[in-house]
Amino acid sequence: MNKEIRLNKALSMLGVCSRRDADKFIKSGEVFVNNCQVNELGAKVSLNDKIRVCDREYIFDDKKQTKVWLYYKPVGLVTTHKDEKGRRTVFDDVRTKLNGRVVSVGRLDINSEGLLLLTNDSEFARYAESPKTGWKRHYKVRVFGDITEDILTQIRRGVVVDGIKYAPMEVSVLRETDGKNHWVECVLTEGKNREIRKIFEHFGLSVNRLIRIKYGEYELNDMKTGEILNVSSKF
Repeated sequence: MNKEIRLNKALSMLGVCSRRDADKFIKSGEVFVNNCQVNELGAKVSLNDKIRVCDREYIFDDKKQTKVWLYYKPVGLVTTHKDEKGRRTVFDDVRTKLNGRVVSVGRLDINSEGLLLLTNDSEFARYAESPKTGWKRHYKVRVFGDITEDILTQIRRGVVVDGIKYAPMEVSVLRETDGKNHWVECVLTEGKNREIRKIFEHFGLSVNRLIRIKYGEYELNDMKTGEILNVSSKF
């Protein structure tokens, strides 16, 4: 008996769109399975079914290969498919460099740069993002201000900022650059929104550059800004 899977998940696995967008296509009558229009959100498909969306046809195959790309995200791009403020996004940039739909593993804010994982497989993205997976994220951060051993100790123990509890962070000073600028390395296993910036600001310090250099087993190494590198996945 053929394996069945929800239609919206199949469209996501095929890299057509997100599950949410798939539901919108289904409700608007733009999805056909084996030449029959499908309007039911809970509809399922089987292996080798022909799926047509917006006049493009796909064959469902759950053995689709998971692909992963390393991307050096530049400062100034937001990590979202659609930005309500009309700002340029990561996906505006990678659309000219990759074929097919991809999603990001987590995010980097508009003022941050460095390693962003991209994948054609939303299941892989959820796996890599999950705190249960335990993948560490390494950041090289330039901080302005007086960094004391007491501040480092508090960060390593975990702090509460504006009512939000942040887990202990691995942090070490790499070197002093000039004046009160210091390069530090921060390592997280679960990053909350703008976590590193907020923690240093809590101690009267400001982050003027933040670069993600490693995510799990994947490293930025000597990649250039805006560069994309296809790598193998063990998922």
